[in-house]
Amino acid sequence: MKLKTLFFLLLVSTLTYSQKVSVAIDTTNIRIGEQFLFKIVIKDTANVIFPEKLENLNKLEVVKDIKIDTFKNSLIKKYLMTGFDSGAFYIPTQQIFIKNRAYLSDSVLINVATVSVDTTKQKMFPIKSIQTEPLVYDDFKPYLIWVFLALLLIGLLIYYFKTRKKPEIKEIDTVNTLPPFEEALEKLQELDNKLLWQNNEIKKYYSELTEIIRVFIEKELEIPALEITTFELVSLLSDYNTPKNINITKETVRKLDALLQEADLVKFAKSTPLSHEIEEDRRVAEKVLNDLKPIPLIEETKENELE
Repeated sequence: MKLKTLFFLLLVSTLTYSQKVSVAIDTTNIRIGEQFLFKIVIKDTANVIFPEKLENLNKLEVVKDIKIDTFKNSLIKKYLMTGFDSGAFYIPTQQIFIKNRAYLSDSVLINVATVSVDTTKQKMFPIKSIQTEPLVYDDFKPYLIWVFLALLLIGLLIYYFKTRKKPEIKEIDTVNTLPPFEEALEKLQELDNKLLWQNNEIKKYYSELTEIIRVFIEKELEIPALEITTFELVSLLSDYNTPKNINITKETVRKLDALLQEADLVKFAKSTPLSHEIEEDRRVAEKVLNDLKPIPLIEETKENELE
């Protein structure tokens, strides 16, 4: 009874083994150097471990280890193989683990035949003379290194001469010699050329516009216009003790107040004026600059003479 049970278990194990692991080749006979395909088929896809490389191949070689394919709940591992010695060689059994259990594949016999050459029909060629090897990368390597170093040195020299600091005394002197009014008009023209508000950069446009006016007032009237609020600036101008050559009228202060308040709404309250309102503010800015422009002493003397 025990022998029957043992035999039954061995039979079930053998059947399970044959169902789980199988091997196949596309040919059993090759000539030296020809390639053939050897594959291991596992009828399972979960927790399968193939050997890292085929063991004990003797005179056979693996040309290419092809990645695992999945087909109808089966895993297929392929190897492209060849042989360079004639004879009959086995691909021995290989160990595969399926769900932590070891299985052995069948062994496969491969016959490798030599290529027969009929020397009576094969034309014989004379022995060739010694030929020089073709030039390779290593032959040019020393020259390429020197060329690279020379180009690097030239590049560094060009970079040095282009980036070295150049004297800017003349340019700085030219900018500093402009009177505040002319400098303000020049910056207004530069602001117009930027087309800021036309490209929906209205906040930046008003910031630069009011900064031009404040810088002009600070330079011309010596008021810290950049550091004080709109209310403080308007209050100072309203009570400003104007010199004879500068005429600050109430209308000029009113226009400046309206312009600065509009700019504050744009910058801090996200107000969006219409295009004609922006153009009007630009004209007001230039008008304020003209109103606050110092009157030349020569013109003032002529006016007194006419009176």
